[in-house]
Amino acid sequence: MINLEEIKEQEIDLDKVYDYTEFPDKVSGRCDNCNSAYFKSSVKGGVFLRECRECGMKKSI
Repeated sequence: MINLEEIKEQEIDLDKVYDYTEFPDKVSGRCDNCNSAYFKSSVKGGVFLRECRECGMKKSI
């Protein structure tokens, strides 16, 4: 399991969907990768997915 300190030190994998409970936002409502506040959201299979419109980072909320 990767902890938050390790993810800060390494590049964020934009192909991976991060779990919000394990990796909460560094700055609330902002993308951890590019600091954008512009997201698109979708719900699929009961899972709320938030994707940054600038860089594509995804988190399941």
